[in-house]
Amino acid sequence: MLYSKTITLAANTYDSPQGYYVAVERCCRNSSISNIVSPNSAAQTFYLEFPAVVRRGQPFVDSTPRIAPPLADYACINELFYYDFGGQDADGDSLVYDLVTPLNGHSDSNEPKPTAADPGPYPPITWLPPAPATPGAPAPPPLSTLNQIPGAPTLSIARATGRLTVRPTSQGLFVFGVRCSEYRKGEKIGEARRDFQLMVLTCPTNTKPNLAVLPAPTGNVRYRPGRDTLRLAPGTNHCVRLRFTDPDPNSRLTLSLSPVNFSGVMPNFTTASSGAVRMAGAPDTLTATLCFPECMNTAGRVFLLDVVVGDDGCSLPKRDTVRVAFVAVPPPNSAPTIATTAGPALPLRVRVGDLVSFEVNGADLDDPVRLEMAGKGFSPADLGATLSQGTVGNQQRGRFTWRVDCRSVSSDSVRTFEFTAATSPCSTREAVTVSVPVIIQYANRAPALLSDLPPPRPGEAIPVVELPLGRVFTATFTGTDPDRDGLMLTATGTTEDGKEGFDLTTAGMRFDTRNGSGVANGTFTWDVSCLAANLHRSLVVTFRLIDATCTPLPQFQRVRLQVKSPDSLAVKLYNVITPNRDGLNDEFKLPDLPPNFCDVQFTNIKIFSRWGQQVFESPNRDFRWPGQGTGGLYYYYVTYTDGRKYRGWLEVRP
Repeated sequence: MLYSKTITLAANTYDSPQGYYVAVERCCRNSSISNIVSPNSAAQTFYLEFPAVVRRGQPFVDSTPRIAPPLADYACINELFYYDFGGQDADGDSLVYDLVTPLNGHSDSNEPKPTAADPGPYPPITWLPPAPATPGAPAPPPLSTLNQIPGAPTLSIARATGRLTVRPTSQGLFVFGVRCSEYRKGEKIGEARRDFQLMVLTCPTNTKPNLAVLPAPTGNVRYRPGRDTLRLAPGTNHCVRLRFTDPDPNSRLTLSLSPVNFSGVMPNFTTASSGAVRMAGAPDTLTATLCFPECMNTAGRVFLLDVVVGDDGCSLPKRDTVRVAFVAVPPPNSAPTIATTAGPALPLRVRVGDLVSFEVNGADLDDPVRLEMAGKGFSPADLGATLSQGTVGNQQRGRFTWRVDCRSVSSDSVRTFEFTAATSPCSTREAVTVSVPVIIQYANRAPALLSDLPPPRPGEAIPVVELPLGRVFTATFTGTDPDRDGLMLTATGTTEDGKEGFDLTTAGMRFDTRNGSGVANGTFTWDVSCLAANLHRSLVVTFRLIDATCTPLPQFQRVRLQVKSPDSLAVKLYNVITPNRDGLNDEFKLPDLPPNFCDVQFTNIKIFSRWGQQVFESPNRDFRWPGQGTGGLYYYYVTYTDGRKYRGWLEVRP
């Protein structure tokens, strides 16, 4: 039965850099164990060690290796026994195996199931001392970690693979310990220890089976390993007979194949490769037929194949192996051929918009042929090229079609298509390739953009047009292209550096165009109004002429448009009045303030006494203030909606 539970170790609690271990203690062991002292009172400890939860400041993820399941086989005295303990690790860590003495632990018969294991270290079991030696015979070696089951050879385990091997010399039930250590980048990060038991019995004698290879279809001449070499040539027999038997009664024999120095294609059994011998109604000798494929090719080398017969004897099967050497030559094969109707004048010369079409034919007298298409340094599919194909007799006929478009235009004006006729005789690829170079003839001359915009002022990069409200500005544009490409004129409100800026209609502007092939015309109109003035910014219009071709060469012209403001005169501020009713300078007024202009409006004026008391306020730009009746010094403050301010002082003389 398998028990499992997920346990999460919080890094802020389990912060030991040495890692942790899990242990369970139980008592007691099987009383029939033959190699330890007092097995009925010996305890056992199940142990697993794993790395720290956090290593070098980072969470450390590790999976426990899955090693072999509990041992369920038995061994026979004086018979070689082996078992694969090799496991797997989900993280790809290296696993190393060795034998260890089983752990006894701290539990006993008085407390066989403690609620929790004590901390390590855990004492090991005590090995049974050797029996007294037979007079005149050498004393047997004592039991130990490296001699846990008496044998010749004694119990051992392969360090890298975990394969267990022993030829036991004593009957009984033997306990032994295996450790699986886990390494990552050369550093040990954990280990798991397991106890196993192996029963050693006295078994009936199992004689190994016998195998004979008969290279001729008939007759009884045996193949002689190490001396004979099978030679498999086209038109010759590719099959051998196998005769196998076993002197033991009621044996079931099975044939298998193991390549020694090659891989890939293997021979196969065309008749039954297993059966029973020396059973009621069964023959004493079985036969099978092994055939090598006609396509097998050793390329002049000698291949070695082990033919193995095994029985089902106890405790492990016995085998007989015949190593067969052979050389094989595949049937002759004619190479495929390929041709196109693209030539003979190569390279092909095309222009953008042309349709390229020709046939590609592949043929092979022996094998089915397929056509393949590739591009040298590019993918034909990315350019829209296709190769449709169908089979007619022993030919594969294809139709290449390509509508040349702008995807084919690049710095490299040559596109080389490669067509291949391929076959797979005896699973070996054979191919022949033909190339069709295509030159894309493409050139583009820049279009020309002309207009009646004024020239730039000295020291400025682009023309400037400044007009007062109510005027209308018009400019005409003409674009021509020597290649007769399609032309398109556009106008865009931009910033000073040509980036997207404003919508033309929001500034009272429009651009009417007549686009066409080779010629395009446009008329720009600006109704100078507060729409432009209220944008409070520099209005730059970029005119663009674009030629509709693979690599366009657009042309540009720009103009800066400004609304002429009427407040260009210098502002005059007055600071003395004499309100004596003589008709001269009787009232305070500021007639030379900037006039209202679009959304730039006079807000108000406020007049204060020298002590900060407001004595007058008016929202009217044409205000009149006659003074306060007595003389003195006053201060005034004028504001506009765009944030402009005018300040001054005023002396009132009676």
